[in-house]
Amino acid sequence: MLISQARGIAISSWIGTLLLMYSASAFSADGEKLFAQCVACHGNKGEGNATLNAPAIAGQDAAYLERQLLNYRNRRRGADKSDVLGAQMQAMATTLGDDAAIAKVASYAASLPKTVSAAPAPGNLHNGNNLYQGKCGACHGGKAEGNPALKAPRLAGLDAAYIKRQFAHFRDGVRGTDPKDAPGRQMAMMARTLPTERDLDDIIAFIHRQGRPK
Repeated sequence: MLISQARGIAISSWIGTLLLMYSASAFSADGEKLFAQCVACHGNKGEGNATLNAPAIAGQDAAYLERQLLNYRNRRRGADKSDVLGAQMQAMATTLGDDAAIAKVASYAASLPKTVSAAPAPGNLHNGNNLYQGKCGACHGGKAEGNPALKAPRLAGLDAAYIKRQFAHFRDGVRGTDPKDAPGRQMAMMARTLPTERDLDDIIAFIHRQGRPK
């Protein structure tokens, strides 16, 4: 009797494992199919395309990507009339249909290999390091690797124009104003504490040195 019960438990556990593996595989396959509509701008590896103003999303935290897609769909991001690119992403986000589809495509993009900046931006690395660690590192990580626990995305690998544009959006009230976007509101406050545009350039120069092969 005990042997029979043990066999039954083992078989049930084995079947459960197979079902989980199949479910994960199907989830990934669905995400890859949905990602096809992102490729034209973000690239087939999620590497981004600065010419099209499309940031790298490969290897970004899945929860962050999911949250931003939901923000676009719910008009928490991209609603300001000056944010033309955000409005385009709003339209794209609505084509994903439901929350499950958004979760799948976010998970797939997050599974892609992380990117690095092809051409690091110039700047004063000493000043950039000091400013970054003082203003950004506590949330985004000492090496711009991001911190999912604090809902802070990875910054390493993002092109300079995208970082500058989003920083300006936060600073100028284009992004991070919706009451339901708590992380965005925090960034909006931080963006107003940076003294000059040159300081931002130095921070970006520091960010671009992170995650690169030694």
